[in-house]
Amino acid sequence: VENSAVEYKTRIPSFPSFDKMAGVFAYESSEVDWCEDNYKHSENVVEYFNTMSSFIFFVISPIMLYLLHPYAKERNLAVHLVWIMMVFVGLFSMYFHMTLSFMGQMLDELSILWVLALCYSLWFPRRHFPSFIKDRKSFCHMVLIITVISTLSSFVKPTANAYALNCFAIHILYSLFVELRSCTDERVLRLAWASIGLWVLAISCWISDRIGCSFWQKLDFCYLHGIWHILIVVATAYASTLVAYLDASLEIPYSLPDLQYWPRNNWSIGLPYIVLKSTTKTQKRC
Repeated sequence: VENSAVEYKTRIPSFPSFDKMAGVFAYESSEVDWCEDNYKHSENVVEYFNTMSSFIFFVISPIMLYLLHPYAKERNLAVHLVWIMMVFVGLFSMYFHMTLSFMGQMLDELSILWVLALCYSLWFPRRHFPSFIKDRKSFCHMVLIITVISTLSSFVKPTANAYALNCFAIHILYSLFVELRSCTDERVLRLAWASIGLWVLAISCWISDRIGCSFWQKLDFCYLHGIWHILIVVATAYASTLVAYLDASLEIPYSLPDLQYWPRNNWSIGLPYIVLKSTTKTQKRC
């Protein structure tokens, strides 16, 4: 009887213990550790500069929400979700670098995945839809399903998120390149090159922090990942405005979209945004 009881217990599926589940929230439970010295400036913050640099998300996001509102109101208010999600990216980035916890890592990476999925759903050109997709609503449903599957898979196999991020990013870049091949507007092309330049600088900082840490430690300059935060937010502002402008030119051409820069347009530097010279209210109707 005792042997039968033991055999029965061994067949009962085991569930993660509370301690194991709580462990994903523990400080330094993530396998990722950036170049910055841990606990250098605070006993409670693992990577101080990486944490503080994430505040840039809370500065740029509200400004972009305000600047893109006329375009979002005319095109689709869901556009605002991109920069609302960017606030969450900043929040989760702060949490991750403050704790270096596994849960912080997952929230940080997955929030970026959802931002890319939103951009993909909103701005992927209609003429490049797969043949089995009839409209943007169906396309959004397909992207949603893929993103949800990738999100759930990430908790089972964290590297799955990296593959999803790369697939989204590479396809977006390819589609953008295809769209710009026929563009002759110098201002649009200048914005495109600025977006690419910022992205290359940001990625260079990210990679250098990962693989060149020993070199930067010798120079006592371990802040490249924090600089990545700043550059990638500005790069996102440039790139999202670029694809939104191309989208407006295709989907709402009557609005006569134009590119401007905040705070001063004649600087051609700052935060780009879209101005609509015409709207549905001024559109001539027969």
